[in-house]
Amino acid sequence: MKYCAFLRGVNVKGTNMKMADVCQVFKDAGMKEVSSILASGNIVFSSEKKGDELKAILEQAMSEHFSYEAFLFVKSKAETEVFWNSIPFEKNESLHIYSFVGIPGVEKVLMEEFQKAAQAENEKAEIVDNIFYWQVPKGNTLDSTFGKVLGKKSLKDHFTSRNVNTFEKILKKME
Repeated sequence: MKYCAFLRGVNVKGTNMKMADVCQVFKDAGMKEVSSILASGNIVFSSEKKGDELKAILEQAMSEHFSYEAFLFVKSKAETEVFWNSIPFEKNESLHIYSFVGIPGVEKVLMEEFQKAAQAENEKAEIVDNIFYWQVPKGNTLDSTFGKVLGKKSLKDHFTSRNVNTFEKILKKME
């Protein structure tokens, strides 16, 4: 079965790794047809194992190899398609749209945090198919009140986010 592993915190805040090295860790852990998409930690691979089992195997392999506490989320091709097919916002050149991959229920936590945060003009959030989507003006991602919430240590093992365009690239690689 085809999967994508979405790694959290790769190539930000001092956690730097080459995607070729990450791919080798996946191969050494028994994954097949391994390739990376972008430098933000999206690894497409094949395995006969189930997603939950893969998460544990790959987090341990990444943690041991790179000497950091690895967090990743494994989604099948069908699950990844939902992220792309459920985008609730119209594309707009002046806005970024992000989708959040995480543990079950994290979308409700993120929506609560979003509703408490001050919002910029055209900043919106919506939950579709248990997936949290966030639209934010370009240039405001890290400066927005909600953007700052995303770095909370208490949430670091709960989710990771990707620009929705990344899902299109991942799905093309999964073909």
